[in-house]
Order: sequence, then structure tokens, then C-alpha cells
Amino acid sequence: MNLKLSVVIPVYNERETIAEIINRVERVDISKEIIVVDDGSTDGTRERLAEIERQNSSVKVILQRHNMGKGKALRTGFAQARGDYVIVQDADLEYDPEDFYKLIEPLERGQADAVYGSRFVGTQEHRVLYFWHSLGNKLLTLLSNMATDLNLTDMETCYKVFRRELIQSIVLEEDRFGFEPEITCKLARSRARIYEVGIAYHGRTYEEGKKIGLRDGFRALWCILKYRFKPLRRK
Repeated sequence: MNLKLSVVIPVYNERETIAEIINRVERVDISKEIIVVDDGSTDGTRERLAEIERQNSSVKVILQRHNMGKGKALRTGFAQARGDYVIVQDADLEYDPEDFYKLIEPLERGQADAVYGSRFVGTQEHRVLYFWHSLGNKLLTLLSNMATDLNLTDMETCYKVFRRELIQSIVLEEDRFGFEPEITCKLARSRARIYEVGIAYHGRTYEEGKKIGLRDGFRALWCILKYRFKPLRRK
């Protein structure tokens, strides 16, 4: 079967949501493969994934030896992708896989090499949560845009979809949440055609399991500066 989409799901301690997000991804009527990379979960997520993989041949589970970070999990998943396009899907139910259709449209039309799903444009529904967190996202996006000369509205979004040949040709280095500014800078420097589409967003609180924090914001700032000047490496 000709695979249209590779869905890479990095997972760390998401026992309560992992089965549901896989079910939602499966319901999307696009030819696809699902690659789940468990980043050293200790809450029973691995046991649930083992059961899911036994029952569903379209789900491939990769286990990292210990917690190594989202960026490392994504690199592992990207290397295994076989679809025409590769999309990142978080496991925490904040992002709706029904948005896959609109995300791949610019790629299907041959207009884009990468598409970002923005939480800040369009009329899609979104949960109202933290003001300072939102402001931090917008500030990092502004600084990223200044470094890359792009006009993105949401650099930190999870939903990024790439042509497989493109994402597999770029050498990625960041192990944690620094992946977002790193890949944005490297896409810009590779002259990739980037589009944005509005997406729905159902954010969760820290009590509900949100993991990104202030430390990751400072790392993102450093990555914006670092990859603005570091030479682009290709495989």
C-alpha cells in the first residue's frame, strides 16, 4: 500500500491518553502509518503500548531505554517514516487529528514543503488557559521570526508536517523541546516553502499533565540564537 502519511507520536507518561489518541489518529481517513516512540515512560504507558501493538499491525512502537527528550524521540520516529509526509502528533489530546486533512492540503497541491498548524489564526475552537504561557509562545515566535525572516504566528505548535525527504535530509540535534525553534530555523535556511493553517486546540493544565515549562522557554531562546548562525547540516 502506498503510504501517504507517517504520524510520529512521542510519548512520555501518557497512560491515560495514549489509547485514545491512537484511536483518533486511526479514524482519520488517510493512508498512514503510526509510529509511537516511548521516551522511557514509568507510569504504565509501555504496557498499554505493548497491548495496542499486539492488537493493531498499523501501529509501530519504539522504546527508548530511558527518558531522552521529545526531540530525541522525534529523531527516532522520523528515521523510521515511510510515508510521503511526516507529521508530529502529541499524545495528550491537545491537538485534534481531524485537522490532518487541512494540514496536508498545501503539500498535496505542491505548494508547500512544510505546514505549521497555528493555534492563533483562523476561527477554530480553542480552550482558554494561561495568559503568560500564551505571551511566552508569541514572544518566542516573534524572536524566531526576527532570526529567520519568516512571519509565522505559532512557531511552538506541535502540529508540523513535512515532506518526508525534507525532514529526513536535515540533521537535527535538540533532545528536548528545543526541536521547535531548531527545525524552524533549519527549514528557513534550507529555503523550504512553509505554510500555516488554523487548527483547533484543547490545551491542558499542569495538573492535567502539561510538561513544558520555563526552563524549556529559555532553551528555546538559546536555540533561536544558536541555529540562526550555526551552519546548516544535511545528511
